Amino acid sequence: MTKYRIQDLDCAQCANKIECELKQIPGLETTRLSFATGTIFLEEKQERIAQQIIDRIEPGVTIVPFEAAPNVPREEEGSRGRIIQIAIAAVFFIVGSVFNSRLHQTPYAIAEYVILLSAYVLVGGPVLWSAFKSIVRGQVFNEMFLMSIATVGAIAIHQIPEAVGVMLFYSVGEYLQDRAVDKSRRSIASLMDLRPDSARILEGIERRIVVPEIVQIGELLEVLPGERIPLDGEVVEGSSFVNTSSLTGESVPRKVEAGDKVLGGFVNDEGRIVVRAEKVFGQSAAARILELVENASSQKAPTEKFISRFAAVYTPVVVAIAALVAILPPLLIPGATFENWVYRALVILVISCPCALVVSIPLGYFGGIGAASRNKLLFKGSNYIDALTKVDTVVFDKTGTLTEGVFAVMRVVARNGYSKEELLGWAATAESHSPHPIARSIRDAAGNAGLIADDILEVKGHGVIAQVDGRKIYVGNDRLLHKEGIVHEDCGVEGTIAYVAVDG
Repeated sequence: MTKYRIQDLDCAQCANKIECELKQIPGLETTRLSFATGTIFLEEKQERIAQQIIDRIEPGVTIVPFEAAPNVPREEEGSRGRIIQIAIAAVFFIVGSVFNSRLHQTPYAIAEYVILLSAYVLVGGPVLWSAFKSIVRGQVFNEMFLMSIATVGAIAIHQIPEAVGVMLFYSVGEYLQDRAVDKSRRSIASLMDLRPDSARILEGIERRIVVPEIVQIGELLEVLPGERIPLDGEVVEGSSFVNTSSLTGESVPRKVEAGDKVLGGFVNDEGRIVVRAEKVFGQSAAARILELVENASSQKAPTEKFISRFAAVYTPVVVAIAALVAILPPLLIPGATFENWVYRALVILVISCPCALVVSIPLGYFGGIGAASRNKLLFKGSNYIDALTKVDTVVFDKTGTLTEGVFAVMRVVARNGYSKEELLGWAATAESHSPHPIARSIRDAAGNAGLIADDILEVKGHGVIAQVDGRKIYVGNDRLLHKEGIVHEDCGVEGTIAYVAVDG
């Protein structure tokens, strides 16, 4: 399947409508549309047919190649314009409602219509226009039609405040929905920090900066300290510590040297390294993670699928019930008037509008996926959120998941006549060049010891050995002391322990 960007699609129900319609067309049965990320997946060479169907359902919505149109967030200025529009309508609504009954019985009754109808047009105009366009296209029974017929009917029986109130509250709800969707989109987009902006290709003594998408397998990439590794590959030159937390959640830097594998998205913390690319960008771990999150909302939960089918049947049924309520009681019940029962039918139309169901269900999943993305939790689809309701046991990897990987020295235990300050100073100086979080915590606890370390030797997986102020200092774990043959009593101590030995 091919991924496309879908533009100018501004409502979740419209997205559901388009997807359902496309899936009924031979060759488009596997179509997936994600309103949260503004993407649509179509079988190859079917975009022309899909666009024709979309033009019939939602004119103005277009399909474009994914690379040709980045998903740009909505302009804040447009959002401010909507707020101002809603605020003005709200003021008119309050003023019109307060003075409605007083003006109605006076020669100034025209002011009531001017104020309230102005508010109605401000917030209800887009709804009426959308309903009109749907009727022209032969799509009569939708939520816009229900809102329009109910509010126009209310105006006809002189319940103008009710008509304005319905449109005002609907507009507020639509605005809050759009804000929630945009927030989810931004949360998902925040994961794009995994995506490197560029790659530096080594060609002999020349260096060429390119976008990661055009790097080929086998090319050599130079990665300097502070830069993100652009593609999955193998280190062929240099050594460094890399921050893997963006992909693995592990906060402790990992040392890499020639022969070690690295993933695109890791951050080079310390030294210059050269990486031979082993995968193209689209197959890298970072790209697969981004693809997973972007497509998550297109994997719909059973609840979402049911709501889409339910809305298609629900709206015509509600209109039929409202028509029966308006017509039958005045004909069958003595003393019943058409005005009262038409009003009740209009109430049914308003309270039965399926917007809350059709919008809130997918919006709930959008918000869930977006909030999870903001907290670095990746869901493969909305259906997996539903699956969490059946979970009874959760197993966590502790480091970087339940903990933040931030260390601090809690206690210093000195032996053999040395003071705590001496031990901290020697240990901090020996660890002065290490990027390890435990080393940083020791340096923070010691402050400025004013000492200089020479002949620093890092023992991988064990600790460091250095000459400090004429003494040989060993700082590391229990394995370091055993490896160096240093006799000590405190083996197997619980917690994270850094042992310090002086002159063996």
